[in-house]
Amino acid sequence: MSAFSSLGKTLKEAFQRFLASPSADRNAVEELVRGVQRSLLVADVRVELVSKLSERIKERALAEKLPPGVSRKDHVAKIVYEELTSLLGRKPVKLSPDGKKPYVVMLLGIQGTGKTTTAAKLANYLKTSGYKVGVVCADTYRPAAYVQLQQLLKPRGVEVYGEPGVSDPVEIARRGVEFFRTMGVDFIIVDTAGRHRSQEELMDEMRRLGKAIQPDENILVIDGTIGQQAGVHAAAFHEAAPVGSIIITKLDTSAKGGGALSAVAETGAVVKFIGVGEAVEDFEPFNPGGYVASLLGMPDIESLVERVRTAEVEMDEERMKTILTGRFTLEDMVSQLSSLTKLGPLKKILGKLSLPGMDALSDTEFEKAEERIKKWTAVVKSMTAKEKQEPAIIDSSRIRRIARGAGVSERDVRELLKSFQASRKMMKDRKIRQILRQGRGRA
Repeated sequence: MSAFSSLGKTLKEAFQRFLASPSADRNAVEELVRGVQRSLLVADVRVELVSKLSERIKERALAEKLPPGVSRKDHVAKIVYEELTSLLGRKPVKLSPDGKKPYVVMLLGIQGTGKTTTAAKLANYLKTSGYKVGVVCADTYRPAAYVQLQQLLKPRGVEVYGEPGVSDPVEIARRGVEFFRTMGVDFIIVDTAGRHRSQEELMDEMRRLGKAIQPDENILVIDGTIGQQAGVHAAAFHEAAPVGSIIITKLDTSAKGGGALSAVAETGAVVKFIGVGEAVEDFEPFNPGGYVASLLGMPDIESLVERVRTAEVEMDEERMKTILTGRFTLEDMVSQLSSLTKLGPLKKILGKLSLPGMDALSDTEFEKAEERIKKWTAVVKSMTAKEKQEPAIIDSSRIRRIARGAGVSERDVRELLKSFQASRKMMKDRKIRQILRQGRGRA
């Protein structure tokens, strides 16, 4: 049974039992948590991680205040969804050239991960997405690799560069990248030899390859059947070469798929694709939210989650009224901003308010704003109650203490204080308050 079906079957059963229970009381929540624990442990997710996650689900389910118009079961469903997606990475991340042509990708990994097949799958995926792709075979330790790539990609119209009989992978990679560069391709995929993290000579070769071809992104290919060990391999390779993203293979045959996904997520690496079969077409972008929805047997759960999050923001109506009068604290301001980000991308949410100047802001500026809100939330949590109410007392020594406690720079703290003062000053402007009230009415 595959990782998707085995993990999904046990999680779905636990979730459906909870939804079918007469009430969402403490006993029902605790039974749900035990079911989630069993499912994740069987899927080889690390015990400590399962323990922390289940405690968070239980604590939030029993302690959080219900938003208006939301049932306890829907609220718990949203909590389970959020905690499971946080375990795997909250948002899907695309492989995008970002305007660079060609975009050079170097594949890394240990022996036996299915790296060469993955190179073919990735090339085929990009080609069917409308890109012109070239593949360089720089694996000189396995002569069959070049033949394999030719067999898989020639029928699909993707050219493969290789130099059978040549023993220097660095020179092959360099010449191959240059060859495809002159052809004007969009993506160049460089397939390298498999290596173990303890093989220093091969790890050094990987460093030399990176220096020679200067890839735009290193992608680590990991076998889903190794479970928790995936995190160890990801960390080891990242020390030798900066790993930009990860592809996990063989999830269709592994009962340890959940362990591999969660272990990799713990390293902070981004899983961009997963292999779900032997065919070249059995390859897809990894969507954490969609993956969790399929595990829970609720394909429409994301719409439920958005509805609950909307209700949570509406619950903060009194705090918003305080902000509109200009009489608000640091905590009021940051809490309201944080509540907005729970609904989704900041650009999408603020766009609903029809505020002047919103269309002129770029996606990058909105992403920076979301990152700033995260830092400000940590800063406020690091403050004393008096500092939140009276920010004027925050001097240089307090700023240093707050920054250390929040894990941010002193500049971030000063930026928050400056923005707070500017916001209070702005909210005293009657025209600004009128525009914001009108925007809220249209949202």
